[in-house]
Amino acid sequence: MKALLKYREIWLAAAIVVLIGLISTRFPAFADPGNLRQVFNDTSILMILALGQMVVILTRSIDLSMASNLCFTGMVVAMLNAAHPAIPIPLLIVIALAVGLVLGAINGLLVWRLNIPSIVVTLGTLTIYRGATFVLSGGAWVNADKMSPEFIGFQRAAFIGIPVLSWIAILVIALFFVVMTRTALGRSIYAIGVNPTASVYAGIDVGRTKFIVFCISGMVGGLSGYLWISRYVIASVEVANGYELNIIAACVIGGISIAGGIGSVGGAVLGALFLGIISNALPVINISPFWQMAISGSAIILAVVLNARGERQQGRIILRKAEAI
Repeated sequence: MKALLKYREIWLAAAIVVLIGLISTRFPAFADPGNLRQVFNDTSILMILALGQMVVILTRSIDLSMASNLCFTGMVVAMLNAAHPAIPIPLLIVIALAVGLVLGAINGLLVWRLNIPSIVVTLGTLTIYRGATFVLSGGAWVNADKMSPEFIGFQRAAFIGIPVLSWIAILVIALFFVVMTRTALGRSIYAIGVNPTASVYAGIDVGRTKFIVFCISGMVGGLSGYLWISRYVIASVEVANGYELNIIAACVIGGISIAGGIGSVGGAVLGALFLGIISNALPVINISPFWQMAISGSAIILAVVLNARGERQQGRIILRKAEAI
């Protein structure tokens, strides 16, 4: 039992259950399975983005441009759909993935080849990608009346009573779980976060691995670009403005250490779900959006404190063992 309680995901899952219980005392219908499915669906895009950010943070880097990537890619596919509505949705999704990959690769190359800190690179590309969205669209919006019914309806279709958007999120979660726990790439990502120098001696190409994780985060941003635009049926320069903070918050709350090397797929998903429950519940129980921001911020601070304490405790245990030897 004590071994299980060491896992951050178990504590976070318990906190989510308690949170749902507390909300249900004010709004009993919130805990209904149908409503919880809707909450999961509403949070699906944030979960997907948090997973892309997770692999970057695990390598001691950060991608502040994910929301701008989402905005630019979403505008690309929205304009393509408006101009050529006959393009199949699967092809549009592939295009979104490709555009996102290119944007992520730009970040990765600057970090890898020029050895520029990731926070500087992505802070710059955050603005560049937003500006490119404005140039591409000429400042115009693509509204629902310009989008094809297939473009809007694809992710809203249901399979076994669950929306396609939720199935996409489940598929992405499963894919990331396999990559992070069953592949050499996943092991390399964790190794770099724990000790980049030792990783070099172990034969891991640190720069190349960082390039790959930025490509992954770029593709995730590209996929989310289509999902976001088709869900909210509007493409503009302001889409997902500031959303990179929500993405990072989901990772931090989920136990992904900003120092790298610590975190899991389950943690990122639960962190996003925690924020999703808050954003869905507070308006229902008539709590001001400003309190929602305060609660989310408090959760982030608490998560950082818990992460820091956990890492220090691990370090002390290692020292005690060394002294005993």
